[in-house]
Amino acid sequence: MRSANIAQLRDRLTQYLREVRAGQEIVIRDRQRPIAKIVPLTVDDQSEDAALVAAGLMRKAARRLPAAFWRTRRGSVTFRAAVSAVSEDREDR
Repeated sequence: MRSANIAQLRDRLTQYLREVRAGQEIVIRDRQRPIAKIVPLTVDDQSEDAALVAAGLMRKAARRLPAAFWRTRRGSVTFRAAVSAVSEDREDR
């Protein structure tokens, strides 16, 4: 585990963050007294989903999609038709 004074951290923040991304932990010191620790953030899918739900940006599904959903053929839209539809929608606003 590496340590750095506040002034060192301020001067070389990018370098220290690169080391944290690589898995290193860094103890921050103020006048040689430890005050904080920077550790790599581990984000699993469930905690990220929970944060989005809590922020009101996502809703959890009530049930799984049926397998047939993934086999359904999708309609084809040409690039020109898509651009035209978006342009018309923007002109209406």
